[in-house]
Amino acid sequence: MAEPGPQTGLESGPDAGRRWRVVVVDDQLLVRSGFSMILSVEPDIEVVGEASDGRAAIEVVERLRPDLVLMDVQMPVMDGIEATREIVARDLGKVIILTTFDRDDYLVDALRAGASGFLLKNCEPERLVEAVRVVGNGYALLAPEVTRRVIEQMTGSRTPPTPYAGEPAPPGRAAERPGASPAYRRHERELAMLTQREHEVLLLVAGGLSNAEIAKRLFVGEATVKTHVSSCLAKLQLRDRVQAVVLAHEAGLV
Repeated sequence: MAEPGPQTGLESGPDAGRRWRVVVVDDQLLVRSGFSMILSVEPDIEVVGEASDGRAAIEVVERLRPDLVLMDVQMPVMDGIEATREIVARDLGKVIILTTFDRDDYLVDALRAGASGFLLKNCEPERLVEAVRVVGNGYALLAPEVTRRVIEQMTGSRTPPTPYAGEPAPPGRAAERPGASPAYRRHERELAMLTQREHEVLLLVAGGLSNAEIAKRLFVGEATVKTHVSSCLAKLQLRDRVQAVVLAHEAGLV
């Protein structure tokens, strides 16, 4: 459950001696070719395969066992969400979802399926390259625009909620929270293990703030924030901050 530094800030420089093997999945040939060309010129990244739908992606990934999969959402035969769910469940590789942002309505489902990151298709080439390195190194990646989209979908609001309003109370037990959601009750025991500061940090993570932004909000160092986030993930038994966003919104914490 590694936790990155400033998020969604990207790690600079390739992992020494490491070569990331990537499969690109998209139903549009030009899109696949474009992403493959961008990645293939990097000395530490190798595009080992492509697929045009989710079912073909699973077959290619099972055969090639890449480190990462760049996965489109809307595809024929099997969509990217189902393919992601199976790839993650079988531990065949990490998945970065490629979204057009304005069209995809499946972000929350893809989060639940186990995607390690989201990237906009119109992002800069440098961001695509760094995303591969970030997720490949075990970190989660959420573009700020996508974080806001997730919050909007989970809250049913077009305006992201204010993630911080003073000093929040400790999470407490579900019995003490009338109307606590089923998701909160499922995670009641783990949430009760959080300290007040960890609970506060969780709310800010769920609001889409990066480590650097949380540090400024709480007047602490980024290293301290990173420690709190890592502790939250460990106590809540979550893989990364992507899952933390989902849990916090499902549990009605924000």
